[in-house]
Amino acid sequence: MTKYAMLINLDTCVGCNACMAACAMENQTPVWNPEKYRTYVYDEEIEIGDKFLRQFFPKLCNHCDNPPCVSVCPTGATWKEANGIVRVNPDVCMGCQACAMACPYDARYPADSNDIDKGLGYYGKDFLKRTVPSIDKCDFCYDRLQQGLEPACVETCVAHARIFGDLDNPNDLITKVVATGKAQGLLTELGTGPNIYYIHKLPEDLV
Repeated sequence: MTKYAMLINLDTCVGCNACMAACAMENQTPVWNPEKYRTYVYDEEIEIGDKFLRQFFPKLCNHCDNPPCVSVCPTGATWKEANGIVRVNPDVCMGCQACAMACPYDARYPADSNDIDKGLGYYGKDFLKRTVPSIDKCDFCYDRLQQGLEPACVETCVAHARIFGDLDNPNDLITKVVATGKAQGLLTELGTGPNIYYIHKLPEDLV
């Protein structure tokens, strides 16, 4: 079996936003609207003692083991593949946004006719029209995976802050890091079983 997941090294992310640009170009998302990126790098300030540190924090769909978005979808437009990827079929989606409201990671956004009109002007004749209204989100660049390629955000990261792999493959770096228990998911107390992991420093013996 295959279970895709992503590990994000917060220590090495420099906030260059190259991942956001690569994702947008690959998936032709509405770059003109910061609320409609499939992945977004948040620039946060963290207080530690009497000091404030700047922290870049990439977020995207967590491709949960127990995705609340799937159970609330009234049309079956969103589902979880056997390989762990949560996907959306815009042709079946009716744009009710129930899944977006159910997602605790705020990882889904509504696509509408305005996005299509602007997309044609921005991306030109090769723009991939989507059925609207519908919901869009990260799918780990599903088409690229079918070609043996990594997600666009991973491939373009100059700091190698994003590590993609198969948790069912014991030889993959992400599997080894997750096994140490030092990588953590977000909002795990909700029982969603997120498959995006974060770590502040890779174990030296695994680098």
